Amino acid sequence: MIRTNLLSNSPNHTIINKLGSFSVIEYEKDMSVSPEQAHTAYFASKMNIRKRQVVAKLEGNDVILQSGGMQMMIGKIEASTNVKGAGDLMKKFVGSKVTGETAIKPRYTGYGYLVLEPTYNYILLEDLRNWNGGMVTLDGLFLACDGTVESKVTTRKTISSAVLGDSGFFSNALVGKGVVALESPVPQDELIIVDMEDDVLKIDGNMAIAWSNSLKFTVERTTSTLIGSSVSGEGLVNTYRGTGRVLIAPIQKNCNITSPAKDVQAQQLVEEHPDHYYKHEYDE
Repeated sequence: MIRTNLLSNSPNHTIINKLGSFSVIEYEKDMSVSPEQAHTAYFASKMNIRKRQVVAKLEGNDVILQSGGMQMMIGKIEASTNVKGAGDLMKKFVGSKVTGETAIKPRYTGYGYLVLEPTYNYILLEDLRNWNGGMVTLDGLFLACDGTVESKVTTRKTISSAVLGDSGFFSNALVGKGVVALESPVPQDELIIVDMEDDVLKIDGNMAIAWSNSLKFTVERTTSTLIGSSVSGEGLVNTYRGTGRVLIAPIQKNCNITSPAKDVQAQQLVEEHPDHYYKHEYDE
């Protein structure tokens, strides 16, 4: 029998999300730092830059991880590879090269707790029942999933989406039934969820980090004519058609937006050299 405080809230770590067999632990602040690092760690915590871990509770079920993602196995848990032979290994190796995901994703089975390596990224737990049975993700997002979920390579269905979509010819698709854990570059609060039913979504750029495998993805002009698209200033847009879900990170890339740091620097220059930036008029 095993007893652990792993999934018990404490003054410094909290269970912030749970879905299926997966739980997400967030550390309020990084207390394992040197005095020289304390200043940076303090303000990082205030900006929600914190360490997070995924814990999977195994009760005879299977869990698949990204290669190298395991930190601890607590209990009677066994690991195996997802390779069925030399041919399967070559197929997975080729798939890893075109999608950016690892070729070998170990499978863990048994009873106990499977603890993943900590990360500063944000953890998303998604049930594939909300994604029409399958989702396509950008490279590097996959972290873990139930053993009932299959990870496979999917190709772009149109030439325009492959050449102009800024996401390559191939992507990683997660299909089946179960829960998947993703490492998101942005927090859940910054993501926009769009559920479509036989409709259309157009996005200026590759801001979608995941979408239902049932959707048709193309790249199109914003208007019906090439000249109209040119004068509108928008050009080409990523277009999703059909029924399914899209996950969008709209402020991940601050295109054409002045950063706060630059604004502060500009204000400091004005305050230090007012005669240079202001024209003063004096009464004679």
